[in-house]
Amino acid sequence: MITARGGSKRIPGKNIKQLGDKPLIVWTLDIIQKIPGISNVLVSTDDVGIKDICIENGALVPWLRPANLATDSTSSVDTALHALDWYETVHGRIDGLLLLQPTSPFRKIKTLLKGINLYFENNQRTVIGVSPTEKHPQHCFYIQDSTLKPFISGKKFEIRSQDLPPSYSLNGAFYLINPETLRNDLSFISENMLPLIIDDPVESLDIDTEWDWKIAELFARSNRNV
Repeated sequence: MITARGGSKRIPGKNIKQLGDKPLIVWTLDIIQKIPGISNVLVSTDDVGIKDICIENGALVPWLRPANLATDSTSSVDTALHALDWYETVHGRIDGLLLLQPTSPFRKIKTLLKGINLYFENNQRTVIGVSPTEKHPQHCFYIQDSTLKPFISGKKFEIRSQDLPPSYSLNGAFYLINPETLRNDLSFISENMLPLIIDDPVESLDIDTEWDWKIAELFARSNRNV
């Protein structure tokens, strides 16, 4: 499943904006259609332009997303459950929902296959894409009443970052979950999830700002083998 809402405040028309030689969302469509075992690639969108481009590129877009699921506050869980319920009603039960965001255009086939294999080799436990954090959370702060407060309590600020255990953050590139787990937990995040570690900063790039877009354009123009 690919989620692609029409509205984008930071980068207008982002999901179908031309990146290199094709619209942004087509990067994800092209790579997922090369993965064996995918029963269908369903795109959930509220935008006719996105729908037309996705259909032209082999995706299943059976409807436009309802307005109540196309707001700034709509969660990915609500969107996924809407699509999942429709799909299983029409096509029958599935053994996994792979959620891919179009804002991660440089995924590699071997990474997707690794994540799918992790899922099936571990009794369909949730697999989430993560990348090493740029700054360790032990060295991060928030501000309260104009005062810096550590996110993690304790006197470990003098410890060098290389001496701390590795830390990871969600990169948005990969979410694979069992449908019943999603329905029960109402979340892609759980205590039992497995990490799909993506070290390559290009592959884990999540386009959210104009700066991210400029970086993506550089790699798209460089003909990088992604």
